[in-house]
Amino acid sequence: MARWRNLFNVAFDVLLYDLTSTYFESDPPFGENDKRRFGYSRDRRSDCVQVIIALVVTPEGLPLAYEVMAGNTQDRATLRDFLARIEQQYGKARRIWVMDRGIPTEEVLQEMRASDPPVQYLVGTPKGRLNKFEKQLLDKPWHEARPGVQVKLLPQDGELYVLAESADRVSKERAIRRRKLRWLWARLKEIKGMQLTREELLMKLGAARSQASPAWRLVVVDVAEKEASFTCKLNRDKLRKARRREGRYLLRTNLTEQDPAKLWSYYLQLVAVEEAFKNLKGDLALRPIHHQKEGRIEAHIFIAFLAYCLHATLRCRLHALAPGLTPRSVFDKFAAVQMIDVHIPITDGRELVLERYTEPERDLKLLLEKLKLALPQQPPPKITGSTPVPAPAA
Repeated sequence: MARWRNLFNVAFDVLLYDLTSTYFESDPPFGENDKRRFGYSRDRRSDCVQVIIALVVTPEGLPLAYEVMAGNTQDRATLRDFLARIEQQYGKARRIWVMDRGIPTEEVLQEMRASDPPVQYLVGTPKGRLNKFEKQLLDKPWHEARPGVQVKLLPQDGELYVLAESADRVSKERAIRRRKLRWLWARLKEIKGMQLTREELLMKLGAARSQASPAWRLVVVDVAEKEASFTCKLNRDKLRKARRREGRYLLRTNLTEQDPAKLWSYYLQLVAVEEAFKNLKGDLALRPIHHQKEGRIEAHIFIAFLAYCLHATLRCRLHALAPGLTPRSVFDKFAAVQMIDVHIPITDGRELVLERYTEPERDLKLLLEKLKLALPQQPPPKITGSTPVPAPAA
């Protein structure tokens, strides 16, 4: 932590917290205390057992702590222990915790507000909470937080609710909804023209629903009780409601004096945690995990975490010294450097071994110069082998 502060002038007053899962293609049952369990899979592998990984990072993506938990652990059961752990490890301070919806419970948020000093938070809220405050928010004026983002503010019981609308997100979510709805409507027309039994019809409707579930909520499908036929129509009330909520997020915080633009920027930084999980599962190859013993599984994840620490350090260093390059592109360039052993036989039966790395290409030399790195000197030669064979007598 001190090293990162010296290298990159990083502050640790904003912490991002999120969870992911990683699965195992192994056969249960396991021991009673084994952490591999069936649970909600973020990898869409509900057929596999998994463990949950909780991660705390800074907005720059620098990791502070992680925890491996049982695969059936509920999101809302993880936060309290992590708050205590960070406080014990780094002391009490005015930190801001940024989390997605579903992680904190009302009880934990109350404890955060009541602690001394108060633990500050910014949390996304479930869509259902917007129903609760929709009428109160209707009367509030919009304020421009930054170009393309406008907000409404609603103080409520010592907290501040921030309704944020992003023009970019509106366009993106609207395009996704239209594409899904167009596909679903065309698929329903196809199914209508097929000659099917009632059971086959239900299976095809179920598959269509699974493939376009957000769009399915906007359509009313009525299947005949005894015949293999159905009718469908657009639910215009739900469509209008969906249009109103596209690109809108209701945030909840006890930072009642903060600039709304800053609150929105804090929430957008949650992408740093998602990027960390993407790197762990991608570049750093967290999966597959072939280990069967719990200690080895945790050791495997620990090594992946250490690798991510180095990955994040490299990314921050590149940002300062070689902007535009990613850790992935740097790995690819360094992969061209190979280490080889050259064995040269000597007349007395031994071998001269030259350990050599290949000379870097011009672009790699430029990268090394930008990063202020230098390859070590070529190792000195070594002589190996058996005792020299004495020369034959004259």
